[in-house]
Amino acid sequence: MEELVIMDDRDNIAVVMTSCLSKGSAVAVNGISLTARDDVPFAHKVAIRPIARGERVFKYGEPVGIATADIAPGEHVHVHNVISGRHTVK
Repeated sequence: MEELVIMDDRDNIAVVMTSCLSKGSAVAVNGISLTARDDVPFAHKVAIRPIARGERVFKYGEPVGIATADIAPGEHVHVHNVISGRHTVK
């Protein structure tokens, strides 16, 4: 089983498919290699490339939120650094 899954080529995150992606783990998905900067639980998201503050976060090729801070590859992407874009007009 793959440790990470990318749903669409436009995505800037991957979904963790193991019980936990441990901090410091080196992983590769779709030719992208990264090191986990945080412990990331099952089904949570991890950045696969830099995401700048204010940039949209893409999953399934669709925007699922907006970064509230710069997010580095390998960093856990969750409510501490992303807000929903549903109610934000840009």
